[in-house]
Amino acid sequence: MALPLAAGTLLALTAGAALAQAPEAVAAPAPVMDKGDAAWVMISAVLVMMMTLPGLALFYGGLVRSRNVLSVLMQVLATFSVMAILWVVVGYSLAFTGPATAEEAGPLTPFIGGLSKMFLGGVTTSSMAETFSTGVFIPELAFVVFQMAFACIAPALIVGATAERMKFAAVLAFVVIWFFLSYLPMAHMVWWWGGPSAYDAPSGYLFGHGALDFAGGTVIHINAGVAGLVAAMVAGPRLGYGREPMAPHNLTMTMLGGCLLWIGWFGFNAGSNLEANGLTALAIINTAVATAAAALAWAFGEWAMRGHPSLLGGVSGAIAGLVGVTPAAGFVGPMGAIAIGLAAGLICFWVVVSLKSRIGIDDSLDVFGIHGVGGIVGAILTGVFAAPSLGGAGIYDYAAGGPGAFDMGHQVYVQVLGVVICVIWSGVVSFLAIHLVRMTIGLRVGATDERQGLDLTTHGENAYN
Repeated sequence: MALPLAAGTLLALTAGAALAQAPEAVAAPAPVMDKGDAAWVMISAVLVMMMTLPGLALFYGGLVRSRNVLSVLMQVLATFSVMAILWVVVGYSLAFTGPATAEEAGPLTPFIGGLSKMFLGGVTTSSMAETFSTGVFIPELAFVVFQMAFACIAPALIVGATAERMKFAAVLAFVVIWFFLSYLPMAHMVWWWGGPSAYDAPSGYLFGHGALDFAGGTVIHINAGVAGLVAAMVAGPRLGYGREPMAPHNLTMTMLGGCLLWIGWFGFNAGSNLEANGLTALAIINTAVATAAAALAWAFGEWAMRGHPSLLGGVSGAIAGLVGVTPAAGFVGPMGAIAIGLAAGLICFWVVVSLKSRIGIDDSLDVFGIHGVGGIVGAILTGVFAAPSLGGAGIYDYAAGGPGAFDMGHQVYVQVLGVVICVIWSGVVSFLAIHLVRMTIGLRVGATDERQGLDLTTHGENAYN
């Protein structure tokens, strides 16, 4: 498969990338499993799962009105549970398998995997997954569970966009369709490749074009943000939106959830290196400083515009910074991470506070305003601050066995290409999926049920008694 980089090369360090191809297809050194790398990836998987349960659940739960808090918690819990099952049944295989040689590749190879590892067939305690160092491996099951945590949180993000008004069954049906038709193809396009021992094997479409996405700016955040925006648009606004107060009912809960997200995000970003080394440490530092910069940017922007720096603004800015640095975490230096955090914080603040009201779409918990926009900002700026001249790591040429030439203009173009493809892909899939659900199940609960609250009318219980 011809790649647009220097002939025969692939980008290194693109986190979350796929396993090495079948050992009989390529000549590879004997597997060397480092227990430290394996332990770090498994700990990171647990940290990412903590981001969803309880992190995202509490973050979202505090932002809705008290009569709907349990409905949001249940939507996050159920989404996580459904995706975990789907991932091991078929999701892992569709995202991270494919032909080992160009001769075996077909027209769909760059866009989706196969069913060779359906039900985790062939994945045992002895099978290995190659990291980003040639001949260095971790247990394949560690890679499976790490990527499972990503697959669980991505659709869970979407539920915040339609909170307080969608049927429980409609939410689950929508995220399942989106998972199969949007998440899995994007994960395959961005992260699947042959590994360093088979760098010239077929790869995902965007990976082959040289797109940099260290931990999921396109695959998770832009993808989910666009889906949330489309779902919110089609579902329509909450009753009383723009006329009645809809303030968060428990900002203490939101702050607690936001902090759990921040801590879990170290596993999200740094774990995506698949090894415990200096680059992992860089990703941890970048995740810390970019988030801090974005939290301050949002808070001070709000202070200047509204006369007060709110806790909600600070924690929202922190999430925007986490999203923004996700695609860049292992590619940029700390100063570049701070710049990305500042940009993500300020731009997301403007979108949520100013632009959202003009658009008129009731994205209840600002899924697109923070995850979609923050992901776009981070993805594009990764192409700028990955430049070695700006303290970035640049790219690695496996064919040459060393750093490759970095062209900022070309890299920004490739990053924009990735953003555009993700926006269009997720937008089309989400539009078709939400209309299919509307025609079959219906999207909205009844007006009386919505006013009474989904906790009682859908789940038969109250959060506070």
